[in-house]
Amino acid sequence: MESFLFIFCALFLCSHVIGEIKNKDWWKNTVFYQIYPWSFQDSDDNGIGDLKGITNKLQHFVDCGIGAIWLSPIYQSPMVDFGYDISDFRAIDERFGTMTDFTDLTAKAKQLGLKVVLDLVPNHTSDKHEWFQKSIEGVEPYDKYFIWKANRTGDSPPNNWISVFSGPAWDYNEKRKLWYFHQFEYRQPDLNYANQDVKTEMENVIKFWLGKGVDGFRIDAVPHLFEDDNLTDEPKSNAPNSTERDYTYLNHIYTKDDQRTYELVQSWRDIMDEWANTNNEDEKVMMTEAYTSLENTTKFYEYGSHIPFNFKFITDVSVKSKPDEFKTLIETWMKHTPENYVPNWVMGNHDRPRTETRYPGRGDQMTMLAMILPGVAVTYYGEEIGMVDKTDISWEDTQDPQACNAGKDKYQSRSRDPNRTPFQWDNSKNSGFTNGTPWLPVNSNYNTLNLANQKQIDNSHFKMYQALTSLRKTSPAIKDGTLKTITANNNQMLVILREHENETISLLINFSDEDSQSINLNSHLTNADKMTTVVQLAGSNLPNIKWGEVIDTSNVKVPASSSLVLVSKPKDNSDNAGTSQKPLFKFLLIVFAILTYYQF
Repeated sequence: MESFLFIFCALFLCSHVIGEIKNKDWWKNTVFYQIYPWSFQDSDDNGIGDLKGITNKLQHFVDCGIGAIWLSPIYQSPMVDFGYDISDFRAIDERFGTMTDFTDLTAKAKQLGLKVVLDLVPNHTSDKHEWFQKSIEGVEPYDKYFIWKANRTGDSPPNNWISVFSGPAWDYNEKRKLWYFHQFEYRQPDLNYANQDVKTEMENVIKFWLGKGVDGFRIDAVPHLFEDDNLTDEPKSNAPNSTERDYTYLNHIYTKDDQRTYELVQSWRDIMDEWANTNNEDEKVMMTEAYTSLENTTKFYEYGSHIPFNFKFITDVSVKSKPDEFKTLIETWMKHTPENYVPNWVMGNHDRPRTETRYPGRGDQMTMLAMILPGVAVTYYGEEIGMVDKTDISWEDTQDPQACNAGKDKYQSRSRDPNRTPFQWDNSKNSGFTNGTPWLPVNSNYNTLNLANQKQIDNSHFKMYQALTSLRKTSPAIKDGTLKTITANNNQMLVILREHENETISLLINFSDEDSQSINLNSHLTNADKMTTVVQLAGSNLPNIKWGEVIDTSNVKVPASSSLVLVSKPKDNSDNAGTSQKPLFKFLLIVFAILTYYQF
């Protein structure tokens, strides 16, 4: 009997150990880094970045303090839309390498403590995908994998829906004698998620990559997954300067944000949780891309998304915005973040101009903001060294289909190529990206603005970035502290306070391009009398603040267009010897101040 009970208990305990998600919430204070594989590192000198190149540079992420890397699409593709038109969801495009290259990457990343997240593009396929080719032929069950409809009247499309890429969202197929629906480029037919077979196919794709060792997915273009089954015409938006071909011409109430979309995303999260639980693996993270209203975006929190991307620093504010606008943006997102979830802050991506380009001379301020605010920070490749857009790419060198479709006269206003140029590693040929001819020309400023150079400079973008990521890993105030946002000095300064019983962190940003600002920080702190700090400054053009300097926090001076991060610890009598009797902060770490238009 005792033997039986022993065996029973052992089996019971074993089943609970095996069936458990490990390392839950690892992502909650993580810095995620988006890699654009085309442009990161070329290992075979064909001018295109690849998986081996990324693997060879994994130590860079460790040096940066990155917790997880996210790879833009690497699947087999005709590259009509640079990998967002997938012809095989289970294959690596030969431009980037092989499946062995990918598993080598995930294995080495695991050794280094890095998570690997893939882009999942579930809304559509390439028109070269086997599913679509069989659908054209009417082969079951693929004939219903996509959205096919007959003419409405005469030769007209089924309804008035417009593609995100402009023009009708329907294309006529002569062989099948029907129109197929595409939310994006006409060679990217939309999958029909009203069909259970399609849902099952995508579930199997998710399981396939989980089996290859990925740690989660960033789900592309989520709001577009379902459309109105009745194909109801969408109303006009009355947007100014909008023509009948422009996506903005209509109010997309029947092609975006369908409730079934949320339920589908939840089902994918359930699969990821079940996988981690069954295989006793770390929690798998889900990130969702949704350019939609605040309410519809944050709704994904409660339908499976750990990180519904917050693009508000890209879409809702600019270099002309004032501190009160940033304060409102931050507090509004925090208010819409449900309890037990964390906010996230995205400063750049492959579809938008780089942070330093949108905020000239203030890119580091925005990085500091993302790092000091609570929750997840997302970095687009090159932001850690302050890369800027290459705005002089010629028509002949242009690659972006969105720009090519706009024509020679308008391509520059539509092109995303300027923010996709090769990473600037050093000042050697092609910035150390390739010995071949790069697929896009390297920014001409690489001779001075490059990683190797910044590693040698104490006050560089890179050194500042390292200081911030190090702070995030060790700071109880960043992890668990309260958040207070303050505007000061007649709306010229933004102050972010993160307070914890064992630490206080203060971010001070001077929005004025002309005037230095002084502030009595003590008046805003709840524990000023209990804290002291030591200055360790990584910055530039701040002659009055040096490493190890003791600062009077009743009168902190922040030069024009500059910012400071102050880290304070509880008082220690030995630390206070010889200091002024005014409340002083002796900084244990930090950080960076950058002046307007200062570039490396």
